[in-house]
Amino acid sequence: MTTEPPRVALIGANGHGLWHRRQIAPLHDSGVLRLVGLVDVRPVRPAPGAPIPAGVGVFTDHRQLLARTRPDVVVICTPPYTHLPIALDALAAGADLLLEKPPVLSLDEHRRLAAALARHGRVCQVGFQALGSAALAELTAAATDGRLGTVTGISTVASWQRDDAYYQRSPWAGRRTVDGRPSLDGALANPLAHATMQCLAVAGVVDGGPPVLVELERYRVRPIEVDDTASMRVTLESGLAIVVAVTLAGEEFVPGEVLVHGTAGTGVLEYPTDRLRLPGERVMRRVPERTGLLENLLAHLRDPADVPLIAPLARTEPFTALLEVVQTAPEPQLVATEHVAATGAAGTDRVVTIKGINAVLRRAAAELSLFSELDVAWAVRPRRTRLDREVTAGG
Repeated sequence: MTTEPPRVALIGANGHGLWHRRQIAPLHDSGVLRLVGLVDVRPVRPAPGAPIPAGVGVFTDHRQLLARTRPDVVVICTPPYTHLPIALDALAAGADLLLEKPPVLSLDEHRRLAAALARHGRVCQVGFQALGSAALAELTAAATDGRLGTVTGISTVASWQRDDAYYQRSPWAGRRTVDGRPSLDGALANPLAHATMQCLAVAGVVDGGPPVLVELERYRVRPIEVDDTASMRVTLESGLAIVVAVTLAGEEFVPGEVLVHGTAGTGVLEYPTDRLRLPGERVMRRVPERTGLLENLLAHLRDPADVPLIAPLARTEPFTALLEVVQTAPEPQLVATEHVAATGAAGTDRVVTIKGINAVLRRAAAELSLFSELDVAWAVRPRRTRLDREVTAGG
């Protein structure tokens, strides 16, 4: 008896959805899955590496797609404030989920989604694809087998650039709310969310416990409503600290590093490239294997007992707790013009950088410090939030 491949649909087929279409295409061609539908409010067209196979339905309304195609798995790649209602519709239609990060915008939404998953007997994989990295697995193994000694702290540093056009890419770009609903774009919540989640994954493995205190500094170099630069220190129940030091207004490009500090040395993972350096190694080496989240989800559905999900919703609860702190924080501090430099044409390719930011980021990550603790002229005092509600530790 021949088993039909699982029916997969993608809601949000443009923008970052093109990345998902390129992941889906070879799996469709090889018969691992069958793509049955695409949804977007804008026209959906074939693109390099992202064809629209014959027979695939194209819709502008996700409810029509769910009713007409009856997918087994739904990939959701839409603005974050739409995630929960679309996910609930997909679960009610009988589908399992691959839900882009951030999965939801608050602990209340997180728990509502978890309850719906339990009620419908479905699973949700969250789109933190870097969690499938073999390099991360090797780093966490080093943190638990003594190669780093006793872990004394975890930090991450990234320095990216975004031009003016980036903040015009969608109605929710750079926005805190859209039509009265939380949107939460920004460095911490969106492009550099993986950096924070990687740190939480390591903390979960070394048994740091859930986050209990968040110290947050958010900054911006443009008239936007969210952060493009931030430092955040998360104190875990064990006392272990995680420091996040990131910017989209950087100088020299730093793809993103996770540093696990220990009494026997520091392990460094460049998470976007899966390059790793452990104590005793002089140079970074690439650890190439990375398990795709969609493949892992499909394998889990075939064999749930032996194939665990890489990024189940429960693993991301600490991230959601931190995101809620960011969401409820005041608007970020505008960095004064004397501390920034701009190049390019305003409104299109203009890039604004903070003078000396890379040195500040490096020092914050090395010393587990906030910007305001480093005598930075433009830094302001952090907002401290104690997490009183129960949060499950990640891992």
